[in-house]
Amino acid sequence: MEKLPSLHLSRRRLLGAAVALPFTVSTVRAADPSLSFDELYGKIGVLGLEFSGKVKRLAGQDISMKGFMAPPLKAEAQFFVLTEIPMSLCPFCSSDADWPDNIVVVYLGEKQTFVQPSQTIEVRGTLEYGSWTDPETGFVSLLRVRQAEYSAV
Repeated sequence: MEKLPSLHLSRRRLLGAAVALPFTVSTVRAADPSLSFDELYGKIGVLGLEFSGKVKRLAGQDISMKGFMAPPLKAEAQFFVLTEIPMSLCPFCSSDADWPDNIVVVYLGEKQTFVQPSQTIEVRGTLEYGSWTDPETGFVSLLRVRQAEYSAV
């Protein structure tokens, strides 16, 4: 009769595994929460569109979003507009009162090569909301992803 291998673990081995486990788990990075265009706004209030509870909860955190890159205003820009659908023109508005509900401004952590407007991309960066005017360009935005990077999907 063949003897099965023993599954005996010494206290020392068990303790060593228990001590190493938290360090092993902490090095694995969880995926950034994702946000879709449908989740940006809640109800329409007295003052117009209101940000959703999810946007408010994720503000200041790293998130990911999928969409399309609107054509940049200039080739060497370090920002672009992420849109829900492909666009041939940049949808930037002159004030936040006219802000479309299906765009997000993306400020890159470092310059990247822009892609064609029909290419789906995934953006990762830190979510911000609320009216803000870019001091360099004068553009006004309500939603931004900062220190971002993107890749084709």
